[in-house]
Amino acid sequence: MTRTAPTRPRPTAPVSGAGRGSARPRRNSLMMADPRKRGTILLIGTGLVLTLFGARLVELQAVRGEALASAALDQRLRTTEIPAQRGAILDSSGEALAVTMEARNLTADQTLVTDPVAVAAELSPILGADPEVLSERLTGDRRFIYVAKGLTPETWDRISALRLPGIFSEGTTRRIYPAGDLAANVVGFVGSDGKGLGGMEYAFQTELAGAAGTQTSEHGPGGRVIPTGANSVTDAQAGTTVQLTIDRDIQYLAQQALAEKVAQAHADSGTLVVMDPTTGEILALATAPTFDPNMPASGSDADRGNRALTDVFEPGSTSKLMTLAAVINEGKANPYSAFTVPGELTRGGKAFHDHNAHGTLHLTLAGIMAESSNIGTILASERIGGRKFSTYLKKFGIGQPTGLHFPGESSGSVPAHGDWSATSFPTIAFGQGLSVNAVQSASVFATIANDGVRMQPTLVKQVSHADGTVDPPVAPASTRVVSAATAKQVRAMLEMVVGPGGTAPMAAIPGYRVGGKTGTAQMFKESCHCYSGVVASFIGMAPADAPKLVVAVSIVNPRVGRFGGELGGPVFKRVMTYALQARQIPPTQTSAPRLPLTFGG
Repeated sequence: MTRTAPTRPRPTAPVSGAGRGSARPRRNSLMMADPRKRGTILLIGTGLVLTLFGARLVELQAVRGEALASAALDQRLRTTEIPAQRGAILDSSGEALAVTMEARNLTADQTLVTDPVAVAAELSPILGADPEVLSERLTGDRRFIYVAKGLTPETWDRISALRLPGIFSEGTTRRIYPAGDLAANVVGFVGSDGKGLGGMEYAFQTELAGAAGTQTSEHGPGGRVIPTGANSVTDAQAGTTVQLTIDRDIQYLAQQALAEKVAQAHADSGTLVVMDPTTGEILALATAPTFDPNMPASGSDADRGNRALTDVFEPGSTSKLMTLAAVINEGKANPYSAFTVPGELTRGGKAFHDHNAHGTLHLTLAGIMAESSNIGTILASERIGGRKFSTYLKKFGIGQPTGLHFPGESSGSVPAHGDWSATSFPTIAFGQGLSVNAVQSASVFATIANDGVRMQPTLVKQVSHADGTVDPPVAPASTRVVSAATAKQVRAMLEMVVGPGGTAPMAAIPGYRVGGKTGTAQMFKESCHCYSGVVASFIGMAPADAPKLVVAVSIVNPRVGRFGGELGGPVFKRVMTYALQARQIPPTQTSAPRLPLTFGG
């Protein structure tokens, strides 16, 4: 067996710099290479970071810079509304019934109020408010909150002088009614936000309000305005001024006379209308009870409305004016025409009577008007028939809007002729079975006063703008209802009502010829379509030979007294006498005609 000799290992040369017998791996060369690699890596990393920072900087400054700057500015800007000056409401002579005064709303930024208790203690005596309530309102993280509204500028000056942190104000206005309750039910009132809630304030809300402006201010630390900051203002546009046809002096006396009679009669309410029949202008529109628009919450909902337009009632005997005018206009009778009037009349199976029981009467048409005979009126109306009569009711404006566009106005009602029953015609003829409001009733008499032409009632004389321009008045719509000759004959008959033998001699005015008609009827409630209460009325005109004024008085649910002559007549006399003098209408120079009321039969 052959053996191979073992191979002897070759000696290894020692590594330079190493001690004898050392056999370490090649670490030193690697350590010498690491700093260079690390430097390269560090350089690359730094470059990447700087690139990212640079890109971000470019994004923030070049790409999003404008948007971010705008956002930062927005945080420093506060925009407040500049309220427009609300237009005034004036009477016919230009006297103010509603005006707007400068005021301030007190506001707070809760995040800037460092000590709500201390700030509340400072504000409490000035505002007359509970400090605990104020403290609670000032505590929180809301940037804007109202503390008080409608402060006078003087009150704000006192608060501003305290330089309380987080307390600011904004401009606003206060609505003032310098005449108190005068024409309050016509003018209306505004809410806490300054918007109209009733009457003409509501009807003309858009025109009166104008257009609000804005003020934007830049605020620095502590919420103070930076004078040199980004501030801008958009001016507000003032509202229009509405001038009414209401004569404040006549309105004042009308309210006083009406309120006294309502109190004396222990009545629920009353209305009074004064109208110029030649123009349709309403010179006074009074209701009782009324309210003070400076404190609207102190009155009831009913007292804040305008009963002369919202409440409807059966006209009763005042409606006989339309019936007899239609009969005369159709040529079927005249004031001298004779009618035999029985004590009872049956139509459609129903027995009709007059308000006072009587036997057979021999009355002229003038006598039927003066005596206010229901039966005589039915007999006269049958000469023209129900269909023809219904067309006259429409021409007189019954069951139609007055044209005033007043909030809450009721148009009343009258059944269509096709719906009349056998008893409808006789009932409607003497004033039952239809409903009207007080202005509609006054308009009927104004039509006769104006020679048979119905002028659409109006409450607005003119509207003027802040720039001084004035909207030209719109001519009122007019409707020929009866001829001038018919109107003249009816006026002569109305004078007999106020004369001896009539139902309202207490309405006579010395020196003036006066014509009118009494009425006592049931009040119709639309809410339940039922009758509830009684309305005693008197409507008249003067001077009767050439009427310049119509006054309509209605007393609702009187408990002392009942009839229109005794309740409405004296109020009519008082108001009409004053109005004739106030408008300088001279006494009548002619004598009243003496029409026969009866005939020998």
